[in-house]
Amino acid sequence: MLVIICYDVNTETREGRRRLRRVAKRCESMGQRVQKSVFECQLDRAQFEALERDLVAEIKVAEDNLRFYRIAELRGYEVREHGCFRATDFDAPLIL
Repeated sequence: MLVIICYDVNTETREGRRRLRRVAKRCESMGQRVQKSVFECQLDRAQFEALERDLVAEIKVAEDNLRFYRIAELRGYEVREHGCFRATDFDAPLIL
């Protein structure tokens, strides 16, 4: 399934900036950054649940915001892009 992860971590403190880096690194390990705090990830259910568990444990619920949008492939989905960023198509052949 395609999962969109968006987060807003309070960076007013040193610990907040550390949380932000840890959240970003975890998201980078599972998907691709499409905006500063937005990631697209192709995950199966087990990967999604593990990632969600890790990220929820990382944030401070009283200060930060974390959102997951699961887009089931059964219904199909469409991504429309505007601007200079072009996402990597992981289903296309890999050319080195």
